[in-house]
Amino acid sequence: MLTMERKASNLNSLWANLIIEELLRNQINYFCLSPGSRSTLLASAVAVNKRAHSLMHLDERGTAYYALGYARATGRPAVLISTSGTAVANYMPAVVEASMDMVPMILLTADRPPELRQSFANQTVDQVKIFGDYVRWQFDLPCPDENIPSEFVLTTIDQAIYRSIRTPAGPVHLNCMFREPLVPEDPIEDRGMYSSHVRSWCKSEQPYTRYESAPGFIDADQLTELASALNDTRSGLLIVGGLKNEVERQSVLCLSEKLGWPALPDISSGLRLGPKCENIIPYYEHILSHGLAISIKGPMVLHVGGRLTSKRLLKFLESSPLEGYIMVADHPFRHDPIHRVTTRIEVDIAHLCESLLPLLSHGQDHEFLEGFKTATRVVDEVLEDLIGSDTPFSEPACARLISKYISGDTGLFLASSMPIRDMDMFADVKGPAVPVACNRGASGIDGTIASAAGFATGLRRPVTLLIGDLAFLHDLNSLAMLKSLSHPLVIVVINNNGGGIFSFLPIAEHKAIFEPYFSTPHNLTFENAARMFGFDYHAPETTDSFVLCYQSAQSKGRSTIIEVKSDRSENYKIHQAIHQRIVAALDSL
Repeated sequence: MLTMERKASNLNSLWANLIIEELLRNQINYFCLSPGSRSTLLASAVAVNKRAHSLMHLDERGTAYYALGYARATGRPAVLISTSGTAVANYMPAVVEASMDMVPMILLTADRPPELRQSFANQTVDQVKIFGDYVRWQFDLPCPDENIPSEFVLTTIDQAIYRSIRTPAGPVHLNCMFREPLVPEDPIEDRGMYSSHVRSWCKSEQPYTRYESAPGFIDADQLTELASALNDTRSGLLIVGGLKNEVERQSVLCLSEKLGWPALPDISSGLRLGPKCENIIPYYEHILSHGLAISIKGPMVLHVGGRLTSKRLLKFLESSPLEGYIMVADHPFRHDPIHRVTTRIEVDIAHLCESLLPLLSHGQDHEFLEGFKTATRVVDEVLEDLIGSDTPFSEPACARLISKYISGDTGLFLASSMPIRDMDMFADVKGPAVPVACNRGASGIDGTIASAAGFATGLRRPVTLLIGDLAFLHDLNSLAMLKSLSHPLVIVVINNNGGGIFSFLPIAEHKAIFEPYFSTPHNLTFENAARMFGFDYHAPETTDSFVLCYQSAQSKGRSTIIEVKSDRSENYKIHQAIHQRIVAALDSL
């Protein structure tokens, strides 16, 4: 607690201490910093406050993604602190991801004073509104000034926190100008910096301004109308996108059971892994690509949560005559790339589910749900036969084995491109239910290792990261931060010598330009990267050896790199062969 007896060595230090103290009073206690001069005062304020937890990492881009992963696990923002110049610009990719996926984040960027702007002073760029519309709120904090009351600093911080965590959550940016001196000097007199209001704040442990927000609610008439539409539906599909927490997941499960509809869970929902209620249809991607999908006549769609990973599901919804498409989310954004949503409800998801339950009847066509259940059992048998523990090793097998053998007290982070798709399509339904995270706001491959590291810190659990070789190379610097983690990462990197997902695109048929311009082979392996950063390393070549390596890595409590080598063209053929076997099996129904 900041006390009145404490004298700041100068006005700059006073403001920096006020900023950090007010963040801590709002239970924002994790700070992600990179070294720099102009941010010295903010970094020093973090360093001397025993309640502050921090990560120091050399690369601002990785640091920002670490903060992103931390917030995904906790639902609370981490604070980023950077020096001025291009250091700030390196936050941009993570800010975009946080904005698009509504993840809270607070950015404190140190800046030069006004007299040094647009004068070619060293390490000075225009940082005002540098993140554009990707932040929920931004403010150019002036240089500390005796004529500005101290409570201004506190109310600014409180507003920033509120704007970051209120729906829709996202990043906020405070650009903090400081003149020299940038380090504590000999103490000077207090100079009456505290008004009577701040004197009261000093004696308390509470934030200066407390914001109260109420979750979105649906009124009784709208709720009755929605329940009637659902009760009148004979063939409905419950589509579950990304969900934020366990409360939402349990509420959606209860809704699924009461509706009696097939529930199609995206991997980001947290309902795809582990056994759930019988209405969960984990292999919907395979089922909807089969002719059985044609028999689904004009379903009503109820979509709760975030966006979807499966292109097959989107294509099915785009081409099908729908009775209606109702989307429920707690934000105002249009998550509707196929433009089929007919009713959009902005409301707290858990509240809606709980309010609907007493109004719902069991009007679903029983055969409709049973058809999905039967198809699910058939697909599971095919996958177990083709990519089970005694079959040749492949990228689909890698995803399935991770889902089967991952420890139940860990987490799972999935890189974009093929890793998240393979886990969505091939994960074993009998494996444990673990927290799952991914960067699907902008679906980039950057910052994946750092995001997984932050996710592990926020979860306070070890985490398995499934990542491709290009994403791994893209974030190699972030391996340095793993040494300081209390909870290790097991990194399973699929090395198919390039961008494996491009083999599934039409450009793959154009051989002359495909390899040099799209697949981008690098001809690298990662054993020396593991040695450089001091991690254990394994390169299993069979299914059985992978299982042994993976289980051993989880039990040792040290960060480990498991490199799985694959051939891109062969991987494409394996995916096609699995699909054909599933189609043949479903044809026999």
